[in-house]
Amino acid sequence: MKLAATILASVIASSAAIPNARAQQLPTTGSVESRLGKLELENGYPTESTAKKIYDDIDFQRACQAYLWALPIMAMQQWQQEHITKFGTGNLDYVDYLTFQDKLGLLTANATTPYVMAFPNMKETGPLVIEIPPGAVAGGILDFWQRPLTDCGQTGPDKGAGGKYLVLGPNDPDIKPEGYYIVHSPTVNIWSGQRALDPDPAKAKATIAALKIYPYSQRDNPPPTRHVSPDGRKWSGEQPRGLAFWEGLSNIINQEPVIERDRLMMGMLQPLGIEKGKPFNPDDRQKQILIDAAQTGEIMARTIAFEKRFKGVTVWPGKKWEISLFLKETNQEAPHHTEFDERASWFFEAVGVSVGMMGRTVGFGQVYLESSKDSTGQWLDGSKTYQLHVPPNAPVAQFWSFTVYDNETRCFVDTGVPPDRSSRDKIVKNDDGSVDLYFGPQAPAGKPESNWIKTIPGKGWFTYFRLYGPTQPYFERTWVLPDIELVT
Repeated sequence: MKLAATILASVIASSAAIPNARAQQLPTTGSVESRLGKLELENGYPTESTAKKIYDDIDFQRACQAYLWALPIMAMQQWQQEHITKFGTGNLDYVDYLTFQDKLGLLTANATTPYVMAFPNMKETGPLVIEIPPGAVAGGILDFWQRPLTDCGQTGPDKGAGGKYLVLGPNDPDIKPEGYYIVHSPTVNIWSGQRALDPDPAKAKATIAALKIYPYSQRDNPPPTRHVSPDGRKWSGEQPRGLAFWEGLSNIINQEPVIERDRLMMGMLQPLGIEKGKPFNPDDRQKQILIDAAQTGEIMARTIAFEKRFKGVTVWPGKKWEISLFLKETNQEAPHHTEFDERASWFFEAVGVSVGMMGRTVGFGQVYLESSKDSTGQWLDGSKTYQLHVPPNAPVAQFWSFTVYDNETRCFVDTGVPPDRSSRDKIVKNDDGSVDLYFGPQAPAGKPESNWIKTIPGKGWFTYFRLYGPTQPYFERTWVLPDIELVT
C-alpha cells in the first residue's frame, strides 16, 4: 500500500508540474482560447460564429491532408493531360523523352538515360498488351496511384529477355492466355514508363523504337505504335496549383473506382464539393478554402520532402545524404498503415516507383540518394559555389549520375544547359579515379568546366545522386559519399 501511495503521489505531483496536464472542463457558457482564437459556448452549444469558425477549419484541415493524399494520382492526371493537350497523343502512343530539353517538365528526371512514357485509358481500349524488347531496359507498369503492377526489363519477370505484358482493367474478366505476363490494374488509367539503359545511343534508340502498346483484342494484327517527340514544346509534370488542383482531382475521381483504402478520404472531400459521380461546382466559401489549402498543402509537402523526419532516412551517420525513395513497400502499405508521409515525400519530388527503384537488388536497379543541404546543414543556395568529391570505385555495376533540381518545380534547374554529370560523361578524373564536381552560377576559376553544373542565384536547389546497378560496398556502407561543401 505504501508503494502504491508513493506512486500515486508522484503522478499527481508530476501532473501538477505540467501546465494543462489534466483535461480542461469546457465551460457550459463562456469562451475557450485555442489555435483558432476564442471559441464561445452558450449552454453547452457552440455559438453561430464558433460553429462557422470550426467548420471552416475542419474543411481546411481536410483539404490540406487531401492535397498530400492526392499527390501521386494528381501527378499522373497532370502528365496524362499534358500528353493529350500538348503532344496530341492517344491511348496507344508513347512519348519519347530523349534530350535535356524534352525532360524539362519531368519531376526529378535523369538527364543521362532516355525515357519512354504512355498513359492509356483502358476504359477506351480494353485490355492492353505492352511489348518490351530484349536488352538494357528498365521500368514498369503502374496504376494511377503509382503503385507498380509489375517491373519490366532487367528487374521484371522477363529478366531483360523481353516479353509481352497483358494488362487487365478493374472490370475485365480474369483470362490467362499463354505467352503473356499477366497483371491486373485496380485503376482504369495506367502508366507505362520505361528507360533505355544501353550506353550506345544507336542501340538505345533501337530499343525505344521496339516498345509497343496495343489492345489485346487486336493482338493478331496489332496497329503500329506511334512514338511522339516533345519537339521543343513546353510542358509541365508538376501537380497543378490553386483551384486547378481540385478540378483535376474531381476529374480523375470520376474516372476511377474508389479503393477501400480511400473511402474515408472520399467522405472527407464531400463537404468540399468533391464527390464521385457529381460535377465539381464549389461555392465561393469552398473555393477559398480549397485555394488556401492547395497553397498550405504544398508547403506541407515541401517540408515533409526536404526536411525529412523519418527514422533511418540518413544513409551514412553524420552525413546529409538521405534515401529519397523511403517507402517500405512499392504498394505504399506498411503492416498496419498506409505510408502517408513517406508517399507524400516521394511523390511531391518524383514520379514512379518499381521494385528496381527501391535499391534493394545488388547489381541491378537504382538507388536515389538525396541532399538539399551542405556539410554545415545549410540549404543549398544557387548563388553560392559548392564542391563534391566523389571517391573512386563508386559502387555501381552500370554508372552513377548527379543531377541538380529546382526545389520549387522539382524539375531540372533550367539554366539552358544540362544540369547533370555522370560517370558516362567526359569529365575530368583525378589520378586515383575520384571526381570533383562543382556547382554554382559561374564556373570556378582554374577548375575543369566539364565538371561544373550551373545553378541560378536567388533559387534553392537539391540533388539526386543515382547509383545504377548498386553493388555490395553501397549496401555494406563501406563506400561513403562526402557531403557537399561550400567553397569559400
